[in-house]
Amino acid sequence: MRTEENGEEHEEKNDSDCHVYLHSGRHDNRVQCFGAEGDRSTYKKEITIAVNSETGGMDPAGNIALTYLSYSVTALDELLTFDEKGEIECRAAQSYEVNEDSTEWTFHLREGACWSDGTPVTSADFKNTIVRALDPKSGSGYANYLFPIEHAEEIYEGTADMESLGVETPDENTLIFHLSKPCVYFLELLRLPVYTPSCSKYAKETGSGWDKNPETSLSNGPFYLEKYVPEQYFVLKKNERYWNADAVHLERITYRFFEEQQAMLSAYETKEVDVAVSLPSVVMELYQGKDDLAVTDNIATRYIYPNLDVKPLDDVRVREAINLAINREDLCKMVGEDTEPTVNFVAKRMKNNTTGEYFVEEADPPFEENVEKARELLSQAGYPDGKGFPVLTYKYPSLELDADTAQVIQEQLKQNLNIEIKLEAQELQTNYATRRAGNFDLCRMNWTADFADPYTYLSMLLSNGTYNCSGVRDEKYDRLVEASDVETDPVKRNALLHEAEQWAVGEQFYIIPLFSMKSCNLIRPDITGVSQIPATGALEYRYADVKGD
Repeated sequence: MRTEENGEEHEEKNDSDCHVYLHSGRHDNRVQCFGAEGDRSTYKKEITIAVNSETGGMDPAGNIALTYLSYSVTALDELLTFDEKGEIECRAAQSYEVNEDSTEWTFHLREGACWSDGTPVTSADFKNTIVRALDPKSGSGYANYLFPIEHAEEIYEGTADMESLGVETPDENTLIFHLSKPCVYFLELLRLPVYTPSCSKYAKETGSGWDKNPETSLSNGPFYLEKYVPEQYFVLKKNERYWNADAVHLERITYRFFEEQQAMLSAYETKEVDVAVSLPSVVMELYQGKDDLAVTDNIATRYIYPNLDVKPLDDVRVREAINLAINREDLCKMVGEDTEPTVNFVAKRMKNNTTGEYFVEEADPPFEENVEKARELLSQAGYPDGKGFPVLTYKYPSLELDADTAQVIQEQLKQNLNIEIKLEAQELQTNYATRRAGNFDLCRMNWTADFADPYTYLSMLLSNGTYNCSGVRDEKYDRLVEASDVETDPVKRNALLHEAEQWAVGEQFYIIPLFSMKSCNLIRPDITGVSQIPATGALEYRYADVKGD
């Protein structure tokens, strides 16, 4: 891993005045800056990045996945974010105020900010995304993160009119959120897609294709969409109208889609791309000691959804038996050194914003693996030595890591429980659609934190959660998580969050956690200023540069 201080770039990046009122301290995650000066035949201010295959759209109110995340981190400005020290960094907003009970948040947009076509960015553009995301037809997986806003949940469920939405735009530069109750992590939510703007002039209908058309897909950030070739690549060009354009060094960023990790590695080695992310663990050995290698912690958990609407997975004893029968240490040894076993839902590397410690290390593990107990549970459920147990199908993306994982789990469950698991590899986009439709017995899932709070994980299992696709409907769990939303005492809130995870993962076994991961990335040594987003672990290129001799 390489780190480099880019003082000049950070000074340019942080030169905005951000006036914040009633702001409390935040997390102490650190951003690493990667890159060291090196040789390159021509020093164009352009880079090409290899990413996983095209998935989802680029409309922040729509059905998004990896493609949007690659695009948005360099093309869109959220209202504000948090820097490497956990301090607020204003972007689209230049200041904000909050009332005493934290139910009214007023944001003042940056004066003179405009879209990449020169039209002003207005408060209506932020509301436009929210309104469209609250239409269930949008397919937004993030709509439930709007529910702290007054009447947002009722609007989504069709029991209230849009006119009652607690979002106010008194003028073009003022955006006011009225919350139904205090939400202690509300500022963290503002980095999510549904809180980013979409130009009201073009973004009128989700799914109409405006988001991948360079003529209508406008940006309020450092780069804008110049070209999009489906299933191949898209190109971002520097936005000269960006308020902080002087701090942006690159002229273009090209994202190329790859179906296989090996193809990404080959493209890097043949210099077709300058950055390759999320590569197989063998890269750690191949590039050990070389400046290209950047290994980062992902704030992510790889796990399996058991479908509670499928027998016998509706029986908690069966779900517990499967969990206890998997040897995660052996699994990780088999699939790669970039994995680390976990029995938690919340990511291993997510820190408690109050204590600075890793959240999962502050409580006992939800459960311990135990093959003998697993066999007893399966027998109690009516399947002694696996007899009579139906064949379950495990659906997963056709990626090398997931294929290896599936084979190990299949073998372990056969050996330890004498049950048969059928494996079905799917193209990544197909796997997403299968999961959303609930068309599975067992389905692979990976969740990278969207913001720096355990709620980003625990909300997935709420009865009204838009990513709850496995049939979890648990009033006790809902009450625990909802109570944590409004608890302002950090110690009491932490206890509620741990209790919720213990109930869901260690008593009801709603998921089958497997491992957390490190991300193996390759970055040309002459590229500097690539930073890591503290909340998610993802790489950010908005202030990157290519250095010459």
